Amino acid sequence: MDTNEINTPKKDYFPPMHTAEHILNQTMVRMFHCGRSRNAHIEKKKSKCDYFLPDDPGEECLTEVERRVNEVIDRHLPVTIAFVSREQAADLVDLSKLPEEAKDTIRIVRVGDYDACACIGEHVKNTSEIGHFTLLNHDYADGRLRLRFKVAPIS
Repeated sequence: MDTNEINTPKKDYFPPMHTAEHILNQTMVRMFHCGRSRNAHIEKKKSKCDYFLPDDPGEECLTEVERRVNEVIDRHLPVTIAFVSREQAADLVDLSKLPEEAKDTIRIVRVGDYDACACIGEHVKNTSEIGHFTLLNHDYADGRLRLRFKVAPIS
């Protein structure tokens, strides 16, 4: 097995934003019992994720999402990578977004004890490197909640 083949991201990633996306996804799963984002656009300046929910959660709930994401970031959790067999990965994480051509060895990214996800992206080594997470705005239509967010270094 060529670990470079497994370990090489297919696009440019901004590690703090990409790691924040993992934390946001897990926060949404925990709060709303929805799936992880099925449509994400992660960039350095701002990013967006879509979630499918039966109802608009409203400002108060989204303020709580932002608070919880920052709470996880402030825990200074280690971000680690492990390579496991596809069978082991299926016991750990949702593999439904994994392309059929994916290798038999899967790269799992863990954010401390908070999140685990199959991912090829680049990440920070510790959540203390992310900075402050801010929800910029959101919209809800036809069961899709789109969240736009950014991360900024803490001054």
